[in-house]
Amino acid sequence: MRIVITGGAGFIGKKLAQALLTRGTLTDGQGRVQTLTEIVLFDVVEPEGLLHDDPRLLVRTGDIGDAGEVRELIGRETGGVFHLAAVVSANAEEDFDLGMRVNLDGTRNILEACRALGSSPKVVFASSAAVYGALDRVPDEMTILAPQTSYGAQKAMGELLVNDYSRKGFIDGRSLRLPTIVIRPGKPNRAASTFASSILREPLAGQEAVCPVKPEVRMYILSPRRVIQALLHGFDLPAERLGQVRMLTLPGISASVGEMAAALKRVAGEEAAARIRWELDPTIQKIVSGWVPDIKADRARALGFDSDRDMDEIVRAHIEDELAGHVA
Repeated sequence: MRIVITGGAGFIGKKLAQALLTRGTLTDGQGRVQTLTEIVLFDVVEPEGLLHDDPRLLVRTGDIGDAGEVRELIGRETGGVFHLAAVVSANAEEDFDLGMRVNLDGTRNILEACRALGSSPKVVFASSAAVYGALDRVPDEMTILAPQTSYGAQKAMGELLVNDYSRKGFIDGRSLRLPTIVIRPGKPNRAASTFASSILREPLAGQEAVCPVKPEVRMYILSPRRVIQALLHGFDLPAERLGQVRMLTLPGISASVGEMAAALKRVAGEEAAARIRWELDPTIQKIVSGWVPDIKADRARALGFDSDRDMDEIVRAHIEDELAGHVA
């Protein structure tokens, strides 16, 4: 089986590629376990820090907004696509046209290229909990969507496309609504949620970090470990277990920013927690306050997806996976 990962230069794309190389197999639409022969990482830039010595791994750069380029990318041997590419929240809000070109038009290009294969390949679409918007209650998967950002709206439209292309038999799609991913390795990006990783990642590395929101702000969170497990499990799930509704909200935990800082202090000590500097940014505060702080994900749990136990586990996982078990 040939697999394409869009957004392959991002940290999730790279971690997913490494997991696939280690695992070596995926389950196709007929329930058969297939050996992975080629994994293509596609992005606008080449991934950094990736091992290229595995002959199954291919890196390609290009523009997901170019339909012809995408059709060439998804060749006849493609058995599945992990569609992770996106312009992130704050950037999509600032540059509406770019967000639409990548997050909506790019998704349509992927789906059309898969449709042209005529083999109904599996497509895992990385959606977002931002599709819900701000609500006065805890939503579930059947809650009417009312996103409060362009990014959330673009992801919601992508979900509907995946659902309809699956209904028509063009693809075997599944949209996984990702919580905010904490702790992201690497450097801060343009996402409004980037601070949620920075206020933990930088102090663990011995550096100061600025928190631009109030301590009582709550977020719906999942660790990188659990995200990779969810993407693989989501691909392997048989279509009959998903039925006609191809959207799934991944289980996460609800934690306030203050609780994140408290977990940092418990796991890494008072000195690490003291490296957080609290400086309110009204723009970021407004965006993050437009996200739901908790979601009922009973259907996803029933289908075998799981969340982290608590923030302490998330902090420890980052120390083990990214810092070789050591705190600065």
